[in-house]
Amino acid sequence: MRTVFPGVRISGILGILPETECRFEDEINNYPFPPKQTLRLQKVMGYNTHRVVKPETATSDLCAAGLSYLFQEGKLRKEDIGALIVVTSTPDYFMPPVSNLLHGQFNLAPDVMCFDLNQGCCAFLQGLIQGFLFLERIPEKKVVVCTSDVLSKKVSKQDRNSYPLIGDGAGIAVLERDDTAPEIHSIFYNDGTRWDTLLIPAGGSRLPCGPETAIPKDTDGDGNLRALDNLCMKGSDVFTFVQTSIPPLIDEILADARLSKDEVDWFLFHQPNKFMLRKLAEKLGVPYEKVPMNIVERFGNSSGSTIPINIAYNLGDSLLKERYTCCLSAFGSGLSWGAMTMELGGLDFCEMLLSNC
Repeated sequence: MRTVFPGVRISGILGILPETECRFEDEINNYPFPPKQTLRLQKVMGYNTHRVVKPETATSDLCAAGLSYLFQEGKLRKEDIGALIVVTSTPDYFMPPVSNLLHGQFNLAPDVMCFDLNQGCCAFLQGLIQGFLFLERIPEKKVVVCTSDVLSKKVSKQDRNSYPLIGDGAGIAVLERDDTAPEIHSIFYNDGTRWDTLLIPAGGSRLPCGPETAIPKDTDGDGNLRALDNLCMKGSDVFTFVQTSIPPLIDEILADARLSKDEVDWFLFHQPNKFMLRKLAEKLGVPYEKVPMNIVERFGNSSGSTIPINIAYNLGDSLLKERYTCCLSAFGSGLSWGAMTMELGGLDFCEMLLSNC
């Protein structure tokens, strides 16, 4: 899907993190491998610390913490909201949608459109696409896009492939009309034939959770223990997918936007792990300095929220005054992959929030 969005922009970005921080060194005894062997992964993969929510915290709580802050600080007014979009792969309930829970919690106007999307790593880009489309019909209003996941609850603590890099978090972006804004170019692809590359087997209507789905096993023969209730990731397949699919996608989107790689100030990518991003930067032929890759080692991979957290953490206050030409890209479950080019800057706010969730 190729799309061009004229006259729209992101006017604010907030990254939300839970306050609980876990250290990689403190968790190495969870894994059925010699500690020395596990520690060798730390430097290569960029493991250090990751953020996890409290046991009672749900996806909506992270979004609510962010929205509460924005309302209380006067950075967003309830009466300006025309649509509320939530993109997540870990909803509070099968029904109702998370967006409706937030609508009720904050007593938003009855005519605010509530919309949930089920998406993982590409959540932010899909939320932006849907939000920009809404703005075509409600140009006088703002659209709020929330991404949030609490995947630490769905990853086995005995899975060395996944647990050290998973982090919980959320992102909020405020979108609005601006007739002076440069065009935003977007490309999005899907390949459903590889749907099982990133998969939580149990918990849906296909295979409901039960006592048998909670039993951890070494089903892949790799030494990692995970149950059917847990995330299963084919790591080598994901790596190959990213290295082969994303470089041509970036070439496509830059050609559509008539930009060279030198003209792009920042390549703001989803954050799978530091190793994968370094290899991707090399494949693209762009300097590491243009590809922030420090999110997983500090906060963990928060799935669809890594891009807004990446922007808020690495660019932050500079986006209040400066303007940058940016290329955003996300890739993961589905399999799905996409990219956008846009000018980011002149924002009303761009910051990080630490929540007690």
